[in-house]
Amino acid sequence: MITVAEPGDRQGVVEALVAAFVKDPVLRHLFPDDETYARYAEAFFGACFDKRVDRRSIWTIQGGAATAIWEPPGVVHSGDPLAAVLPGDVLERVQAYDHAVHNALPQEPFWYLGVLGTHPDHTGRRWAQAVMHAGLDRAAADGLPAVLETSNPANVGFYQRAGWQVIGEVEAPLPIWIMQR
Repeated sequence: MITVAEPGDRQGVVEALVAAFVKDPVLRHLFPDDETYARYAEAFFGACFDKRVDRRSIWTIQGGAATAIWEPPGVVHSGDPLAAVLPGDVLERVQAYDHAVHNALPQEPFWYLGVLGTHPDHTGRRWAQAVMHAGLDRAAADGLPAVLETSNPANVGFYQRAGWQVIGEVEAPLPIWIMQR
């Protein structure tokens, strides 16, 4: 059953996302060192969760087995919680990636699918589709498009089969596809 994540879901969501993204091109670009990947990815996904949980824009199944972290339109975050937990070179990579993506996003309001992941133990159950559609339904109810970015070429086809279209590409710091639905 799909639920809106609560603060108590944080650990399950973060642990599942760290496992889900261990081979993802973006996360491995940001955190390439195998010895520090889990610690830095945990801080990254924890910050993503913390920024959005009170906005009720995180949908999950089984306490994090599959999770979609959405950003409602018009949200402005102050400060960078990662600045206190990531070393300077790692933080610079994260900020450079964020800057490249945000410069390529549409100017009009939209719902942003920032993270979609399923713990490897639960893949193949279509749970990612289910939690993604909860956010898409919210965007549709608001009369707004949904936007995402991916740097995983395999994900482009996954999203296209779900009705997303590529609306832009970024070449650096790594190939990034901007998609809209």
